[in-house]
Amino acid sequence: MRTLAGEDRLLFRVVRDGGGWTVALVVVALTGAAAELALPAVLGLAVDAAVGGDVSRWPVLACALVVILLVTDVLGDLAGGYGAARATARLRRRLLRHLFALDVRAVRRFPVGDLVGRLAGQAADTGQAGTAVALGGIAVLPPLGSVVALFLLEPVLGLTLLAGLGVLTVLMATFVTDASAVITAYQRVLGTIAGRLQEALGGSRTIAAAGTTDIECDRVLAALPQLRGHGRLGWRLLARANARVAAVAPLLQVAVVAVGGYALSVGWLTPGQLVAAVQYAALGAGLGAVLATLNRLVRSRAAARRIAEPLSCPVRPGGDEPLPPGGGHLRLRGVGVRADDRPVLDAIDLDVPAGCTVAVVGRSGAGKSALAAVAGRLYDPDTGEVLLDGVPLTRLDRAALRRAVGHAFDRPVLVGETVHDAIGLSLPERSARPPSTGAPATAAVLAAARAAQVDGVVARLPDGFRTRTVDAPLSGGEAQRLGLARAFHAERLLILDDATSSLDTATEHRITRALTGRNSGRTRLVVTHRVTTAAAADLVAWLDAGRLRALAPHRRLWADPDYRAVFAGDGVPQ
Repeated sequence: MRTLAGEDRLLFRVVRDGGGWTVALVVVALTGAAAELALPAVLGLAVDAAVGGDVSRWPVLACALVVILLVTDVLGDLAGGYGAARATARLRRRLLRHLFALDVRAVRRFPVGDLVGRLAGQAADTGQAGTAVALGGIAVLPPLGSVVALFLLEPVLGLTLLAGLGVLTVLMATFVTDASAVITAYQRVLGTIAGRLQEALGGSRTIAAAGTTDIECDRVLAALPQLRGHGRLGWRLLARANARVAAVAPLLQVAVVAVGGYALSVGWLTPGQLVAAVQYAALGAGLGAVLATLNRLVRSRAAARRIAEPLSCPVRPGGDEPLPPGGGHLRLRGVGVRADDRPVLDAIDLDVPAGCTVAVVGRSGAGKSALAAVAGRLYDPDTGEVLLDGVPLTRLDRAALRRAVGHAFDRPVLVGETVHDAIGLSLPERSARPPSTGAPATAAVLAAARAAQVDGVVARLPDGFRTRTVDAPLSGGEAQRLGLARAFHAERLLILDDATSSLDTATEHRITRALTGRNSGRTRLVVTHRVTTAAAADLVAWLDAGRLRALAPHRRLWADPDYRAVFAGDGVPQ
């Protein structure tokens, strides 16, 4: 049995996420469709009653049906809007949570700007699926109901309308096929432009310094002709479909009126029935609403395909085991990592005793950052396993893992509304947040800031720890120290990926001394290119082309000229 595609499964879920609003939309739309189908018959009965000189209830009933149509139109817009908003909000939350749960390498497959486009634009289009499906299914009821009504009035009239609807159906099916491919291509190119724009904005200072603004603008907008081409083709397809419907529909009405006129002349129809037949012909041939709904559904399905792509990436499996008592014994067994079919790490066996400081050194591209990433399970190795105090990281409870392990990076991104929030990001809720907005920093946040030598910097900010991160005038080194403070919550393992590269020598020395002190109570894995940091560590893990070349104290490795060459950029003589 054929299984549903990812985008179709996602659309069904989005329809369900509309909840009661989607149900209300269906009820309101069905009521409106029923009133729309009943109105021609009631008008015909009113005409026959008037011709016979009978002033009856039919005109009043016709006016009531018109009121119902007006009310259901307004209520349908409200229910559709609220349902789409609810479904879109849930879809965005689901996508965002999924992205954060993914392997870091999986997320990097998608440019940030492209993901923002999917989260903002394509999620909104997909969220319209409930409205599109509900209205799309109900939009076919008036044409089909018109065919049935005309068959009841006179079978020849029903056959005439049915033949014309068959032609219109073929035309609209062609539109759906062509428009789906065009809209998908349009959204993909738009994502490419968004991704390039995000890259350019991230390097705006470099672009300004190099004086390459025009070149960068051309690079970002290089795909604009493709986008314009897909956009124009999409509008042409819609205009062509509308033109075909507009051309066939009047001919169909004329055909029904002609047949109805003949039926009236031979006594098959009454004048009121002819009026009803003309109304049903207009209702059956008026497929503009169906075409508009189809266009919305095509856009929703194309957007769902874009959303389903990152959602299809498997989430890292989480464990449920707690950490046993221990001091942060880290062990890598046969760890291998590949990228673009080349080995980044190859069969790494590394044993870091609890409480030990290990400096990870090597030339650029040796695999230092990859080692730091798998050591704290930012992503899982392709082969081998990583253990902390004897438990594989893949089997650890996520909360326990994040309490035990802290990361600091060379270019930290300060996540949080305020500086206080940025430092307390990984702390338990009760320790991270002060009791009120104007309250001083919590003890845990203040202690982390002092350990990272950044408390004085924060004190000089306009609102201290309450300063908004976007308004904090921080240098690269100060931002690094905030990143270090954020990582100091780690109870067993602290991983620093070149996290002191922007610090001045004196500050780095003080932080290094605090990190490598015997009483720090944590295991420390420090990726560095500075000889002073390596010399202060208990052991040095020397990586060379993805392999562990040696694990030994710095003083023992220093006799090797190849080892000294690793620090050539740090002013070390060869």
